[in-house]
Amino acid sequence: MKKILLLSDTHSYIDEKILHYVKQADEVWHAGDIGDLSVTDAIKKLKPLRAVYGNIDDAKARMEFPLHNRFMCEKVDVWITHIGGYPGKYNPAIRQEIYANPPKIFICGHSHILKVMPDKTTGLLHMNPGAVGKHGFQKVRTMLRFEIDGEKIQSLEVIEFGK
Repeated sequence: MKKILLLSDTHSYIDEKILHYVKQADEVWHAGDIGDLSVTDAIKKLKPLRAVYGNIDDAKARMEFPLHNRFMCEKVDVWITHIGGYPGKYNPAIRQEIYANPPKIFICGHSHILKVMPDKTTGLLHMNPGAVGKHGFQKVRTMLRFEIDGEKIQSLEVIEFGK
């Protein structure tokens, strides 16, 4: 079993409140718009990190992290990208691949809107953790945490912080 902390859109911001939850996870996944790499460096000092770069990330971040990160966690196929859309409104650049070879979990960021929803067409679970950074229009900063146990995705929780 793996305890996952999922965050996105840090926009160069990390603090002790976020790191408190990092310490509780087995792995941290970041869905892009990292900003300054000091954010991911702080996470990597504590836990294994899987991340992608986002549209605001510079060349250093793009050299360290991929645009798409597809991997297996336990027995769950996971795909993380920054601008991916959501069921019924996938990004045209990836839509064909989503339908031809859907993962079990499809994760993206970018919108700053927390969203977890099943795709009834493909059977995948779409997750967007919202934004945990302080830059953006969001009124509440959010992250997600959950567990993957074999093929099961369980114990999903929303973590909220004020602006």
